[in-house]
Amino acid sequence: MKRKITYILLGITLLLVVLFLGFFTWSQQTYKPSSELYTLIDESEIQYEDDWIIFNQHSTTKLGIVLYPGAKVEPEAYSYYGQQLAEKGYLVAIPNVRFNFALLDSSKATKIIESYPSVEKWIIGGHSLGGVAAAKFAYDHPKKVDGVFLLGSYTSEGNDFSKTMTPILSLYAEKDGLTTVGKINETKELLSRNATIHEIKGGNHAQFGVYGFQKGDNEAAISVKKQQDEMVSVTSEWINEIK
Repeated sequence: MKRKITYILLGITLLLVVLFLGFFTWSQQTYKPSSELYTLIDESEIQYEDDWIIFNQHSTTKLGIVLYPGAKVEPEAYSYYGQQLAEKGYLVAIPNVRFNFALLDSSKATKIIESYPSVEKWIIGGHSLGGVAAAKFAYDHPKKVDGVFLLGSYTSEGNDFSKTMTPILSLYAEKDGLTTVGKINETKELLSRNATIHEIKGGNHAQFGVYGFQKGDNEAAISVKKQQDEMVSVTSEWINEIK
């Protein structure tokens, strides 16, 4: 009987190891920044500190932004958006996250916030599942976060902001094949009473970053630069309204 139990436990252990290795291998098959990114931003402008990309870290800004990447998307893919926001006068950090899934590392913003004590206000957001993770962090740490922005993303039922006045910006794209317009409409009731919702006409899911086409997405009707510039414009206007 003891031998049988031993074999069962060994079998379970081996199965878990195989499943983990399979997941790990899959999680490393990431969406890398496309060559188009480097026509929008000089690669030398992408600076690293600890395990996140950082823009404008030497400024005296009082407002910081943390941007969680979408699932399996490398942080560099959001560099143009981050750099453009930094030019507006904000510190911007885009972290590496565990197994390339922000939901598995949603507390990462804590380390970033603690690294820049001179920054007085923090806004957190993310793309796709990165936005779900950002909303979770904001919901769990309301005293650390002064606003939430969602890029082709939403907040889950476990993080219901509907009874709060948390400033939230929801940017979604008309042709998004992953976080569809239907998904945005289904979840908007979970947003706060101080939410701004903006549709990017002709935009798609992948162009919330700059990493090329993503399986399951629809083809965009506008250029990636046009979508990114609209994101920057709407985000910066929203920040000016809430800061």
